[in-house]
Amino acid sequence: MPFDQKARKQTVSLTVNSDLYAKARNAGINVSRVAEKALAEELGARQAEALRAEIRQDMDALARYVAEHGDPAAELREMFAADHAA
Repeated sequence: MPFDQKARKQTVSLTVNSDLYAKARNAGINVSRVAEKALAEELGARQAEALRAEIRQDMDALARYVAEHGDPAAELREMFAADHAA
C-alpha cells in the first residue's frame, strides 16, 4: 500500500459536479471512501511509473556500460566454464 492506512483522517474541500455528487449521495455512495480509493490508486500508478522510469534509466546505464566494457556476466560464465573444464 503506498500510504499509511492508519493515519488520521483530514477534512479537505473537493470541487465536484453538483449533479454527480447529488446522485452519488442519493445512491448511497460514500463519496469520501470513493475519493480516497481513487487517490490511492492514482498514487500507486504514479509511484509504479516512477519506478519503471528509474529501472529504464538503470537499464540504459547498464547497456552503455556493456557497450563500452563488455558483458561482465559473459566474462564470469567464461571464467567459471574454464574452471570446470580444468
